[in-house]
Amino acid sequence: MTLIKSISGIRGTIGGYPGENLTPLDIVKFTAAYATYIKETSQTEKPMIVVGRDARISGEMVHRIITGTLIGMGCDVTNIGMATTPTTEIAVTKEKAAGGIIITASHNPKQWNALKLLDNNGEFLSAEDGEKVLSYADNSEFSFAEVGNLGKIFQKQYLHEHIQSILSLDLVDTEAIKAANFRVALDSINSVGGVAIPELLYALGVKEIFKLHCAPHGNFSHNPEPLPQNLTELASLTKSSKANVGFAVDPDVDRLAIYCENGEPFGEEYTLVAVSDYVLQHTPGNTVSNLSSSRALRDVTVQKGGNYYPAAVGEVNVVAKMKEVGAVIGGEGNGGIIYPASHYGRDALVGIALFLTYLAKSGKKPSELRKEYPSYFMSKQKVELSSEMNIDDILDKIKEKFSDQKVTDIDGVKIDFPDKWVHLRKSNTEPIIRIYSEATSEEDAQKIGEQIISLVREFA
Repeated sequence: MTLIKSISGIRGTIGGYPGENLTPLDIVKFTAAYATYIKETSQTEKPMIVVGRDARISGEMVHRIITGTLIGMGCDVTNIGMATTPTTEIAVTKEKAAGGIIITASHNPKQWNALKLLDNNGEFLSAEDGEKVLSYADNSEFSFAEVGNLGKIFQKQYLHEHIQSILSLDLVDTEAIKAANFRVALDSINSVGGVAIPELLYALGVKEIFKLHCAPHGNFSHNPEPLPQNLTELASLTKSSKANVGFAVDPDVDRLAIYCENGEPFGEEYTLVAVSDYVLQHTPGNTVSNLSSSRALRDVTVQKGGNYYPAAVGEVNVVAKMKEVGAVIGGEGNGGIIYPASHYGRDALVGIALFLTYLAKSGKKPSELRKEYPSYFMSKQKVELSSEMNIDDILDKIKEKFSDQKVTDIDGVKIDFPDKWVHLRKSNTEPIIRIYSEATSEEDAQKIGEQIISLVREFA
């Protein structure tokens, strides 16, 4: 059982002992710390905080504790109930709230839950602000409101507003999608996507949806991370139902996996590539993804006359870089689309609307579209850390070893070779070094990863 405290929030397994797991006492402490931070930064006597959750079994319990703590701290609460992560982010700005809490452990299994913390822009806290929340939690010196100053809870639903905002995007063409008569297969892993995605699809003009695991009871039918090994049922359903495309999302609906009409995965790294390709055709400009994402985005961006920029791993870092370079689209290679014309947050609903528009306007099948992009293969490996390892020293030696190549060190060390790359970074959640590599063949991707692993052990 685990409790992980980070600048973006707190997550852990339900049950067990305080300080070791995500227990009610831990939830109260970190919620109170966040409320203290919000009251300090907003300088508002009774700030408004939006709270939404995914469909996890523990969600109702965690939700009640959080909302009770917030009103006990003298904060008003806009409770939007079960909602996707991007819906909650959008609700913060529409409510002109001081912040928001998303109750979700994203792609983690059902025994996990988490508090993801937002600022008044509906974006994840910066590293500096996240550190403040953690320091308040460590000190546990909270000032709870007296009875006359307790907060209030307001109930609202924001899915309809979220969908309407997507339909109003210039690059979303509902008439084209409707005319295409798409048949869509969908796996929503028994969470909020089972409600949100069908409603979006119907609003876009899709009439036939083949639903898989769409009942939002939180008892996930398979591992919730939207990877090919977990989506074999969707692959079969897409092919057997003669669907034009298949979609899978994670429990909080910020990641999107696409399946071709033949049941083959489009590739999680290529969700961002395809959607960016469509956006760049109509709004030329810059793109951003994190250092561990596919080089294919860079290739497509340069081909369309734009500049590609890498960011440190983490959504908050990608968003910061996108704002800095004025990117028209960006995201993460795990299927996370960030489209500033909508909002600065990963949003599978936006990704679906843009991808379906692209399919409709191009007249191509997903498998045909996928063949147009450079084919890269990624290898993901790791090295267990021991107490005697000096990580900084190891990374410095690797940088020196490959000083004749392009080296980026904003987050670990990434080495760009002409035909491949490898990225080393220390995990924030496990005692390991993650080693991601990409090349034009599986063999080469694996080989360069193994070469770096050997060097890590040699330099340790």
